[in-house]
Amino acid sequence: MNTTLLPKAGKRLVLVALATVLGLLLSACGGAEPQAIAPSPSPAGSSAGGTITVLAAASLTEAFNQIGKDFEAKNPGSKVTFSFGSSATLATQIVQGAPADVFAAASPATMKAVTAAGAANTPKDFVSNILEIAVPKGNPHKITGLEDFGDESRRIALCAPQVPCGAAAVKVFADAKIVPKPDTLEQDVKATLQKVASDEVDAALVYKTDVIAAGDKVDGIQFPEAQQAINTYPIATLKESKNPALAQAFVDYVLSPDGQAVLAKAGFAQP
Repeated sequence: MNTTLLPKAGKRLVLVALATVLGLLLSACGGAEPQAIAPSPSPAGSSAGGTITVLAAASLTEAFNQIGKDFEAKNPGSKVTFSFGSSATLATQIVQGAPADVFAAASPATMKAVTAAGAANTPKDFVSNILEIAVPKGNPHKITGLEDFGDESRRIALCAPQVPCGAAAVKVFADAKIVPKPDTLEQDVKATLQKVASDEVDAALVYKTDVIAAGDKVDGIQFPEAQQAINTYPIATLKESKNPALAQAFVDYVLSPDGQAVLAKAGFAQP
């Protein structure tokens, strides 16, 4: 371009334009400092942190303790605290305002008490469980089947009828037309199992998963009437949760293939 033919004002405009173009070219060639690129946000729910309290049926103790460890490992900065016990007792505590984030019950009936009170979000069924006869290792008292529970000479332990394992027992005895003669009624399935493990009773009705969890302390005897009282377990986040995002992440993990694998290994079946 022949700038000598332009008036002075035109020359200045052209020189400014050239300087601008030159600056852009130098910038493109790396002559300018590169701008920092902001990191992409993490995927939603992948970095849930904080603390939650999970209230869960006693029969879930071993499986949920393992799931809790796995969940914390996959969610750095998270902490899961468990409180295990009778589903009926836990449901009452929730309705009365006990602080918690997730409820996992051993029966739909105990979950319904919480949802009816408006304390839980929509539950999802995640496993099922079935009763077995538990006897001390080696079956020293020669228990053969459900009919032994109607024998007054036998020492028998059952779950109390208001808790899920007790309600299931009521169903199987009705189906078998047996009137049980229990020596003790326990408030949760772990307490019932302990009576067998310590040889305080000849037999008890507990869940299959509890027999497995007891290892070499007890033996289990299956019986056909158990099919009439399979318990389905629901899980739900609670409406008063202080950390609803982490609570939902925990429920999602329980429902995930990883969570379900832990539960299957413990003896639970699909709902």
